[in-house]
Order: sequence, then structure tokens, then C-alpha cells
Amino acid sequence: MSNLSLAQERLRTLRMSESAEYLPSLLKEADVNDKSYLGFLNSILEYELRRREEKLLERRMKWAAFPSHKTLDDFNLDEQQSLSRKQLNQLKELTWIEQLYNIILLGPPGVGKTHLAIGLGLEAVYKGYKVMFLTMGELIHTLKTEEISRKSQTRLKRIRDANLLIIDDLMFMAMDQHEANLFFHLINDLYNKSSIVLTSNKAPKDWGELLGDPAITTAILDRIIHRAEIIHLNGDSYRMKHRTSIFESS
Repeated sequence: MSNLSLAQERLRTLRMSESAEYLPSLLKEADVNDKSYLGFLNSILEYELRRREEKLLERRMKWAAFPSHKTLDDFNLDEQQSLSRKQLNQLKELTWIEQLYNIILLGPPGVGKTHLAIGLGLEAVYKGYKVMFLTMGELIHTLKTEEISRKSQTRLKRIRDANLLIIDDLMFMAMDQHEANLFFHLINDLYNKSSIVLTSNKAPKDWGELLGDPAITTAILDRIIHRAEIIHLNGDSYRMKHRTSIFESS
């Protein structure tokens, strides 16, 4: 075994597989730049740390399961007059996650609720937080199948371990008593442990109509709104305003 192969093998034994693969290039760079032994060692360590951070970011992004890549920088404040630049920047700082605050985004379809929720989630992932994104329908299905589905068990473990859970289209559909109970227990598990971003076209005062049980509704609202910022987004639907037509204008 050559000295290069031996060094690569030892790096892999030390769980530095990224550096092991890139070692020939690092050696060439060190030779070209006349690096000292210490400089070369630092190059190896810096490369390994950078690749580990990149892979961790890739893993967190995969777990988050965002339906699209919509950043806060792409959020058009000119289309949404109910949110100021200062407020958006405060949200972007993410101090509310450390404070275990929830964010409730209310408004009719098409005003940017989901875009804003995804943008906040992306910022959180980039800053090292564990994030999960689900629609309300996906969440209820996951809760109902936890006992029989390994995929649902894995997803719920990640939800309970997340620093930030994003639930899109909350209260989009009515729940039966069993579903409402499952939802309550999840909210209770996350209370004082994680932050939640909710999007909904129905105000909290109307959630009882879809949850059915007044006691469960009160218990859920008590935990969600205890520490929450409610943001009302309004205006015309961005999708309808900027829709395209299959017909050419005449």
C-alpha cells in the first residue's frame, strides 16, 4: 500500500472520509503553495469541517421537506402592504424561535402565506435549526397512521425533535373527534419545546367549527396563542393577479 493510500485509509478510520477522498488535491495544493506542515494540517481540518457542515445542511434541508424553494428575499412586499420591511427583517432574525414564539399567518388564498412560511423555514435551516414542513392534510394522515406506518413514525419523530414545525393550510378541512385529539396531543408535546408557524385562511375564533369539540379547541388555542404573533396578510391573490392565459391577447 502506498503512503497516499495508507494516509487515506487512516483518515477514513478517523471518520474523515471527505478529506480522505480529497487528499490528493489537498497535497497538490500544499505543494504548489509551499505550505508548512501546520498549514497543510489546517487545510485538511478546514476541508473536513466545511464538508461536514455542507452535508448536515443537505440533510436538514431534506428532512424539512419544503414543497418549493421560496426565500424571504423573493417575497414581494410591494404585493403585500400589510407587512413592513422592518417586520419582515424582525421575523428573519429568528429570535422568536429561541423565545419559543409561534407565528400565525392569516389571510385569503394567494396572498403569500405559504411563501412567507417556507422563507422563514429556509432561514431557520441555514442557521442550524431543525425544521419540518407539512400541510394540515399530511399531518393528520401521519398522526392517524403512526401505529402502522414506519414512515409516519420516522416523520413524527422528526416533528417532535424539530425546533420549528410549519403547518400549512391549518383548519383547511374539518376534523373528527379522533383527529382533533391526535392534533391536540401533538401540540401539547411541542408546547414549550418548539416553535410553530401556522398558515390559515380562518381566524382562531373560527377554528372551533372545524375541530368540533369546544374543550379541545380551547386547549389547542391556549397552547398555540400563549406566545404567538398573529400576522394578517391581505390583498388580492398574487396567483390570480399574475396568472397567464392560454389565449393570446388580441
